[in-house]
Amino acid sequence: QVQLVESGGGLVQAGGSLRLSCAASGSTFNINYMGWHRQAPGKQRELVARIHIGGNTKYEDSVKGRFTISRDNAKNTVYLQMNSLKPEDTAVYYCKATTTWADYWGQGTQVTVSS
Repeated sequence: QVQLVESGGGLVQAGGSLRLSCAASGSTFNINYMGWHRQAPGKQRELVARIHIGGNTKYEDSVKGRFTISRDNAKNTVYLQMNSLKPEDTAVYYCKATTTWADYWGQGTQVTVSS
């Protein structure tokens, strides 16, 4: 089992920055990917960014150049640095860990970008 605890969400003005953190605990040895998904009201959950433990990354097109995902494998922690935030980024952001056996989700953290 893997437990994920997110932090760093909040209210920020458009153009501002925010950094989300997700700390994994439990059976973390078999984690292959960690990433961030988001879900806005009335929309489906979508992948924002993903990072393989080996380092390769993937981003949703609308956040490329603004968001950066990184990880500290020793600490089992993934970060999402969000710069130049837009109101369209407003959503609940969920941390996800993918293991050999299952996917695990965090509880979500609200990010609200005011105009």
